[in-house]
Parts: sequence; structure tokens; C-alpha cells
Amino acid sequence: MTQNRKNLVGLSREELIQVLDEIGEKPFRAKQLWHWMYHRGLSNFEDMSNLGKPLRAKLIEGFYVGRPEIVQSLKSTDGSRKWLLRLEDGNEIETVMIPDDGRGALCVSSQVGCTLNCDFCNTGTQRLVRNLTTAEIIGQILVARDEMDEWPAGKDGRIFTNIVMMGMGEPLMNFDHVKAALHIAMDGEGIAISCRRITLSTSGVVPMMARAGTEIGVDLAISLHASTDELRDVLVPINKKYPLEILLTACAAYPGARNSRRITMEYVMIKDLNDKPEDAHRLVKLMRQYKIPAKFNLIPFNPWPGTHYECSSNNAVHRFSKILNDEGFSAPIRKPRGRDIMAACGQLKSDSENKKLQDRMAQRLTKEVS
Repeated sequence: MTQNRKNLVGLSREELIQVLDEIGEKPFRAKQLWHWMYHRGLSNFEDMSNLGKPLRAKLIEGFYVGRPEIVQSLKSTDGSRKWLLRLEDGNEIETVMIPDDGRGALCVSSQVGCTLNCDFCNTGTQRLVRNLTTAEIIGQILVARDEMDEWPAGKDGRIFTNIVMMGMGEPLMNFDHVKAALHIAMDGEGIAISCRRITLSTSGVVPMMARAGTEIGVDLAISLHASTDELRDVLVPINKKYPLEILLTACAAYPGARNSRRITMEYVMIKDLNDKPEDAHRLVKLMRQYKIPAKFNLIPFNPWPGTHYECSSNNAVHRFSKILNDEGFSAPIRKPRGRDIMAACGQLKSDSENKKLQDRMAQRLTKEVS
């Protein structure tokens, strides 16, 4: 039971020192705890061997090292993994691991649901419930390391090497908690994932982009998906507030952006909508007009139940990629992953919510019949 106990996960080093000071412990104990929680991945205080018995007793009485509960764990035939996680208040989120040639990126959620209503995104069909806490963001990373048996943090041969803030929700609308969580993830004495291996994806919350560059310092990805305001207004409605001119001007000014550290333009390939040669040529023109050090990530659309969109043909995707490559832009095609485990963002949670709704309806019908 965690009632009346405090979760130590998500606290900064300074906050951890303060908590320990309140129970009469010296600051160096915070460093020891940090090592056990974030380098070794331990959650049981009894296993933290260099902490004396009196301290362990205090910790057991007043604190815990929390993880989200795994509701469902799925593994694809291609090695992708997906977890449906339940938070302490009963809300559910998703976390996805995408392996690629001996390494892998963990796709981390930042909100329960989303408020942006991107038309092609399954999470966009779910209402925004709340922002995740720092502990809930870090907790996803801890669960993935647990499940993949990749403790301690520097273990040889590990697959989990990168983080992408690209799961459920818009990370720049939960800036403070995302910032705090990523600073914990980047700490060299703990989880130790370099800022160069972390990418934050935004749909275009322009006022927060510069702060992300200066205060977090991770790579930036833009959910672009269209080469005109007219289409982007439909696919990514925040474009009505921050149209392409404003968004791309902010991209050009992103702190740290340069040819050796390019901004990734995420582009979901949707049949007969944004996959024509003229769309590719417009993208080239935009990147040059705004002088953005950009690369593209072409993503074949991953259909989900209820969507009216279809994935572009293989020929259309490769033709699109070739146009961008011929113009000097890197434009790899993301290999579809996890289609057998409902890997489209938000799909597993939607399935869970639908099952709960069906159960409630069945129970109501049973009561009415009886």
C-alpha cells in the first residue's frame, strides 16, 4: 500500500536531498538513493545494501519507489513492444518500444489523452484528462528498463538507447513536468541517456519551442504532415493558431539547430491527400525559404478502427522520398512497426476504453433485464 507514503520517483536531486533532510539524513544519502533507483533500477529499499537498517526502516515507513502498473504487455513479431499502463488514479497511458538495428527508441507519453485533435491520430479521438506528473513520465522509462531486463543503466548490449517524447499528448503543453523528467533521464549518474539521444516532438506549440531548446536541450521534431496551411489546418488544427509561417520561423531559430543537428520533420503519408510530387516540392521550397536545417521522417499511415484515411501506396511513398533525397534532404521511410499489436498511438488505450464501455453497457442491460 502506498497510502500516506511519498513517491521518490520524479524528485530532482535537490528535492531528494530536502526530503532526506526532513528525516534527519545527510545529503550524500540522496546520491546513494539516486544510484539505486536510476542506475540499478531497484524499487525495494531492503535491497539497497549500502543504506543502514535505520535509514531503510525510515524509507519503508514513509516512502516508496513507484512504477505505473502494467495492464497489458504486447510484443510484435518485429520486436516492437507496447505497454498499457495504469496510473495510481486509475487512468491509463501507453508506452511503446521500437527497435531498429541493435538499438531502440522508447516512445513516451506526456498526457492522459490529448487536446489537439489531430485528425489522423487515434489519441486525438480521446479527450484530454490531465497532464502526467514527472514521476509518471519517468515511470514509463523505468517500466521499459524493467521489462527489457536492461539494468544497470550502462548494461552492454541494451536495445533501449533513445527516448522520443512522441507518445500520447503534446509534450510542450506539459512543459514543466516533461523538462523535469528529461533532466532526470539525462543525468549521467542515473538513467544516463544523452540529450543527443532524446527527441521531443511537438505539433507546433510555438511559444514553448525556444524554451525547449534552451532549458532542455534535446533534439526537436515537428509533426508537420502538410505543405500548405489549408491542409495542415485539417490534419493538425493547432496550425490555425500557429500557421506554417510562424511555425517554420520558430524552427529556424531553434537553439542548437544546425546541419549537424537537424530538426526532424515528421510526415505521415496519407493516400491521395499529402503524398503527391507537388507536396514534396513545396516542402523543399519551404525548408529553403526559412533556411531550416531539416531532415524528414516519412511515416506510412498506420490505420486504426474508425479512421477514414488510408496509407499511401508503396510507390507513392518511395517517389516522395526520392524527390526529397534528390533535393539534398535526408528522407528515410520509417518501416511500419507493431501493426499486429495495435501500435498506432493511442490505439491500445482506445481498445481498453471500448472494452470498459462494453462491459458497463452489458452490466446495465443485465440489471434492466433482471
